[in-house]
Amino acid sequence: MKQKALFSGTFDPFTVGHHSIIKRALCFTDEIVIAIGVNTGKKTLYSPEERLEAIKRIYSDEKRIRVISYDMLTTDLAKELHVDFLLRGVRNLNDFEYERTLADINRKLANMETVILISEPEYEHVSSSLVRELIHYKKDITNLIPVTK
Repeated sequence: MKQKALFSGTFDPFTVGHHSIIKRALCFTDEIVIAIGVNTGKKTLYSPEERLEAIKRIYSDEKRIRVISYDMLTTDLAKELHVDFLLRGVRNLNDFEYERTLADINRKLANMETVILISEPEYEHVSSSLVRELIHYKKDITNLIPVTK
């Protein structure tokens, strides 16, 4: 039986640590839908359209990944797409507690399971906000970016 996962978030194009999570998830699922949130209170460097196009480019060679935008509750989108589970990623154990709580809520309210994967250790201390700040000040961040195309 084919498995489909939904990986949702804001995903700025540098996607710190997310590439390793996607790569690992493809080992046990047949399809991943990456959903780029368009209505977010988060400060991002790129518009939702720019983020969507950048992430599509990054994963353009992987036929088992589909990239879309969304403007609804993640669990509603998951039901609409008929996914088997939600995929979430953390860079460090401090983030894990938050994600586990969110997974519990999704299980109770929407009967939706969540798989939480920890990214590769080299991204543990690289926060997205730090990368945004370095980009803003035009600093070289090539050693921090796991995915570029």
